[in-house]
Amino acid sequence: MSFFDLLTLFGGLAMFLYGMRLMGDGLKESSSGALKTAMEHVTNNQFKAFLLGLGVTALIQSSTATIVITSGLVAAGILSLHQSLGIIVGANVGTTVTGQIIRLLDMDASGGSWLQIFKPSSLAPIALILGIILIMGTNYKNSRTFGNIAIGFGILFSGLLSMTDAVSNLTQSGVFENLLSRLDSNPLLGYATGAGVAFVLQSSSATIGILQAFSASGVLTFNAVYPVIIGVYLGDCVTTAIVCSIGAKADSKRIGIIHILFNLSKTVLIFAVVAILHQCGVLDSLWNKTVNSGIIANTNTIFNLACAVALFPLLGTYEKISRRIVKDEPVPENPYKEKLDGLNPVFFSTPALALNSCYDLLLTQFHAARANVREAITLLEEYNEKKDEQINAEEENVDLLTDSASRYIVELLPHLREQQHVRILDQYYRVVSEFERIGDEAPKIAKAARDLSERGLSFSEMAQQELRVLFELTDHVFDYTDTTFRTRDVDAAFQMEPLEEVANELISTFKVNHLNRMGNGKCNLFADTNFINLLSSVQHIVNACTNIGEATVIRVRPELAANEHIYFETMRAGEDETYNEGLRKAREEYFGKLSPESMESMNL
Repeated sequence: MSFFDLLTLFGGLAMFLYGMRLMGDGLKESSSGALKTAMEHVTNNQFKAFLLGLGVTALIQSSTATIVITSGLVAAGILSLHQSLGIIVGANVGTTVTGQIIRLLDMDASGGSWLQIFKPSSLAPIALILGIILIMGTNYKNSRTFGNIAIGFGILFSGLLSMTDAVSNLTQSGVFENLLSRLDSNPLLGYATGAGVAFVLQSSSATIGILQAFSASGVLTFNAVYPVIIGVYLGDCVTTAIVCSIGAKADSKRIGIIHILFNLSKTVLIFAVVAILHQCGVLDSLWNKTVNSGIIANTNTIFNLACAVALFPLLGTYEKISRRIVKDEPVPENPYKEKLDGLNPVFFSTPALALNSCYDLLLTQFHAARANVREAITLLEEYNEKKDEQINAEEENVDLLTDSASRYIVELLPHLREQQHVRILDQYYRVVSEFERIGDEAPKIAKAARDLSERGLSFSEMAQQELRVLFELTDHVFDYTDTTFRTRDVDAAFQMEPLEEVANELISTFKVNHLNRMGNGKCNLFADTNFINLLSSVQHIVNACTNIGEATVIRVRPELAANEHIYFETMRAGEDETYNEGLRKAREEYFGKLSPESMESMNL
């Protein structure tokens, strides 16, 4: 054994771990949209949840990632704790797929068989060549992502081959046999070794893969290997439980506890069954048999699948125990805490889920701001001090949603790789401040109502009628804004443009009318400031809504981004027939609602 043998071994290990990380990240990136959809449609059928957990883990090559994502979905209120139980069990089975892929090390393709192409020595260069072609030679939408997956696959197998060669040299030194002989005689040492390595590497798949590489030495036996495999389960689930518990709510922490309980039960069950079978002589032919990569992969799969079937009925018990260990938190005062909890950093590795959490919170923010504005408008008709306080309190909630969303968006940005995701995040970053602008107007409207009430003043009938027309237009714009942001409806976004123009024309008209009324003594001078402030609030709201529509248009039609301002200015300049027709209809509708007296100052 030489220093260079160890250098080759650890260099191969580094390549293997990096390849697995690169491949897993690429798979999560490319499948995040489908992953989001699948996770959201989990039902209370635990078998379906089990299949989902198995499938997702097989796809993204990480049980830890699957369970952590599930924890985030529970925190966001998308899944319940009960719905997540089957996913946890399925993730434990799905993680064995990696081992089944690595068993290709044992493929016999001698004699020039076409199966030679499936050996790692062939797959590694093929994957690397394919990956570099995709990254450097193509410009397709997801070519870089798929190229990284292929490169990761190639690096993974290259690392395995390097470890295998190094282990072959180390075997001749005699030191390797001495170390492994201790595992033969001490199952607890093997169990602790598996748990420790899995905990350090934070990956059961990687630990099993390393064990498969070491099997090339030809000195690993079944009785030495199986305790190591069992130990891997504990080490991996402890890592997952720690990640799930960081800054998490009660149900998210319970997922980590349930994962540990399940794997501890799995440990006890496998040790007990293996001991009984060995005593009965059932395992005599296998006990001292030298294992290869395929036997390790099959053992791992059989252990996990058998335990899933045997322990599935105990999921309800695990849930009850977890609720005793982790107590429920007090009911939060903030009504939006569930949405805020959805902004979970665990989703950064699956951008579609992170973006979905942003979308849910932003839509909630808009609805809250809109509802608050509506409540403030009702105070103009009948002032209520308690409702005024509630409006100001709700505005603080809207500000909290804004701050949380803005911070999460900034933190998420470095994790995005696909241009489509970047465009979505850019839209969200633009609209979050606009939603806040809408919310800021509610306390201003409420203040105007409070000031009028304290002074015992009221607007003239004509002024009230003008405000009703303006508030009706505002509500119409709100409807279009809701449709635009919720469904990315570009047509609805364009409908807001002429409404903004008409709102500005109405506001200009009402200012002139109001000045004339004050000059004629028809409107109280002390109500002047409040009337002008209300017009200003409406103008700010409609402008913010239009900006939201324009941000949505740019997301859907990114080719307009470079000349965004020119495009919309040209449209408003009368060069777009659709805009012109919408403007004509909006003028007819809203100016038609005004009294003849209000129309006297118009000169259209």
